[in-house]
Amino acid sequence: MNSPTPADARIAVIGAGPGGLTCARVLQRHGIAVTVYDRDPDRNSRNQGGSLDLHDDNGQIALREAGLLTEFFALARFEGQEMRRVDPAGNVIARHVPDEDETARPEIDRGQLRDLLLRSLPAGTVQWGRALDSVSGPADGARTLRFTDGTAVEADLVIGADGAFSRVRAAVSPATPHYTGVGFLEARFDDMETAHPELAELVGEGSAHAADGERGLFAQRNSGGHMRVYIMRRVPVDWIAAAGLRPEDTGAIRARLLREYADWSPRMLRMITDNDGPYVDRPILALPVPHTWETAPGVTLLGDAAHLMPPLGVGVNLAMLDASELALSLVRSATVDDAVRGYEKMMLPRSAGVARTLEGGAEFLLAVPGPDEALPGADRS
Repeated sequence: MNSPTPADARIAVIGAGPGGLTCARVLQRHGIAVTVYDRDPDRNSRNQGGSLDLHDDNGQIALREAGLLTEFFALARFEGQEMRRVDPAGNVIARHVPDEDETARPEIDRGQLRDLLLRSLPAGTVQWGRALDSVSGPADGARTLRFTDGTAVEADLVIGADGAFSRVRAAVSPATPHYTGVGFLEARFDDMETAHPELAELVGEGSAHAADGERGLFAQRNSGGHMRVYIMRRVPVDWIAAAGLRPEDTGAIRARLLREYADWSPRMLRMITDNDGPYVDRPILALPVPHTWETAPGVTLLGDAAHLMPPLGVGVNLAMLDASELALSLVRSATVDDAVRGYEKMMLPRSAGVARTLEGGAEFLLAVPGPDEALPGADRS
């Protein structure tokens, strides 16, 4: 079977995260039809997580291609580019204050970014409640997407934008994510200026990072007076169950954390004790480095489905750049197969290089930084 032209192809994107939606938006801007399938029942069915910093050399490039950069700047928190390094005693030992016109890495809540992208798509582009079960079909013909609700559709190109546990990945690669040995516990704080003024003063307008070599805390302000703190430790992936606890045992988990952070100051311990609501367990996973594959007709990957890495400021940015480049490759190529080959020729070496740089990067967040070491950025993607 000859590969169809992109204009005539049935293109299916799996996953309505920032990467999948960016790909759909850029394709539609150039008159190419696409359908996005997502497992969530609807766009509001779950919290989308914390804040993201979109970089001017990748994420913002993708938004420009999507025609949404001006709208992004209207929503972005430029003050969120402030970064602080704090020691376990609660002293601010390094600080980056953004210039008034600094636009390199403004922050936006993940939910706000997703809503911006969703608003840009015509109604019906995203089909909710469609959890993918498998991708099958001959390498030289249409692929069949089977969903857990028993339905199936055919597609000439399947784009896996479905994250760490991608169902599309198996069609091109046997790789699966592995645990890095570092786990995050996410803690949420609300009404910062009134309910948590001491923490608001400590963290500032952006983020604050502290570590002692074995454990760390990363606090980041979100919009609407909210903040998230990531409690970072070397732990077994099943440490909660191994301790005889459940994720909802907030008091018991807090008591355990206070024992582990006993040497930290009371000011810093507020990031562990004063959270509003339960903790969320987020083990840090990564794909093998490098993760590559032979081009397979009719299937490709982007974002975490292709190159899951530790959360050090690149995840969503690379996903959106992948998405934009794939869409533009489809716009500019004679056939779908040509477009996929051209895209993967750019994406795979780039992602492999970044992954090598960040391999073991979760450990970096626990290390005591040197006096001249750059302040960390993270994108909790």
